[in-house]
Amino acid sequence: MATISVQSAWPDRVRLPLAFDPAPLAADIAALERGDWTAHFVQRNYEGEWSALPLRAPAGAAHPVQQIYSAPGVTAFVDTPWRARMPALSAAIDAFACPVRSVRLMRLAAGSVIKEHADFDLDAAQGFARIHVPVLTSDDVDFRLNGTRVTMAPGEAWYLRLADPHSVANRGRSARVHLVLDLVVDDWLLRQLEG
Repeated sequence: MATISVQSAWPDRVRLPLAFDPAPLAADIAALERGDWTAHFVQRNYEGEWSALPLRAPAGAAHPVQQIYSAPGVTAFVDTPWRARMPALSAAIDAFACPVRSVRLMRLAAGSVIKEHADFDLDAAQGFARIHVPVLTSDDVDFRLNGTRVTMAPGEAWYLRLADPHSVANRGRSARVHLVLDLVVDDWLLRQLEG
């Protein structure tokens, strides 16, 4: 893990110089069944339906809720059987040439809202970064970080400093699905963050 000062060296959002063809990513998701998703466990943070599907999870985690949670003290992670069934998403994960902790698909159903909150351990300055790769989204998805909208297109890769206040409203007619990666900040990821 790279040594980083406590104060964040980056803006609250950085579009990384990586891009993925969203069509194959969406095809992987289309093969899923509705029952494959696990409801997000922090129910006070949302209204509607917010769910996840783990592609990489803490080693030994058997319960679905444990598989979608990236606990700060966990150091060992393993791919889930879902990852092997999703070749395009797996290739996207492999494009991140740094230590990968947990990875999951995050789904916000149409008409659902993630209330403003902060995830205090999600700042690259603390050595870990959360990256969002939108797969299914629309102009009707309003993602706010520090009160300002973040517009992310399918296939783009974004670092978001989610230790800051953020919220999402899906005012569209279809689900919003992001590939969400929790990564260890190393020299490779530092170069991506610095553009």
